[in-house]
Amino acid sequence: MARLADKVAIVTGAGSGIGRASAIRFAAEGASVVVVDVSQRKAASCVDEIVAAGGAAVARRVDVGDASQIEAMVGSAVETYGHLDVLYNNAAITRMGSAVALSAADWALIWNTNVTSVFLAAKYAVPFMTERGGAIISTASVSGLLADADQIGYAASKAAVIGLTRALAVDHGPQGIRANCICPGITLTPPMMQMLADFSLTGVAGAAAPLGRCAQPEEIASVALWLATDDASYVNGQAIVVDGGMTSRSHFSAIQQALAVSREP
Repeated sequence: MARLADKVAIVTGAGSGIGRASAIRFAAEGASVVVVDVSQRKAASCVDEIVAAGGAAVARRVDVGDASQIEAMVGSAVETYGHLDVLYNNAAITRMGSAVALSAADWALIWNTNVTSVFLAAKYAVPFMTERGGAIISTASVSGLLADADQIGYAASKAAVIGLTRALAVDHGPQGIRANCICPGITLTPPMMQMLADFSLTGVAGAAAPLGRCAQPEEIASVALWLATDDASYVNGQAIVVDGGMTSRSHFSAIQQALAVSREP
């Protein structure tokens, strides 16, 4: 039996990467999916793939930092399919820079896209989810747990997503709405693949995890699917790390590796 039969799901940032993989997986499991992206072309491409496989989906172009567009997104999902069961906040951006180097405009853009969007989506989705219950899922990051150089905006925003998730779980658990987030490690989304290629870091990035490779978007989508189903019916308020073991390795491991290399003849 399809694990999301008769469910309606919104997936933001679904034009590529984790969002696209999740939208396709949700639809394959029986959900009717509202495929949301800032690019109408990418959203429509995802919908075409879902429909070609026999699924149900519609495309919506949405700037997730805009309250009126988020409200319209949720309203159109309910108008199209009658109800709403799953909200997956996946859309995100980053801009590099320290507190000194990052512009105030870029900080605001990161915060609106990565954090305010989660708040706004919950604000407008929760009233429609209370009758049937449901699941709110958000993509956080291991960067929300451990900071990286020159990523102050991204790290702060993803830490905030974790905090928001816990607050949503506390506030809306009594209504049967579960809120959880996923903290992926290095995942081979198109932007990440381009960055790794630009800096010739593909092999280094894979070696950061004990599994010896980066994640594929579909592997993160599998976790999102589980959180969306009744299989995770008692999972609430959690930040689930999916990083191949990267954050379980201490910095001493890197020192050991450097020492081993230095001793090679």
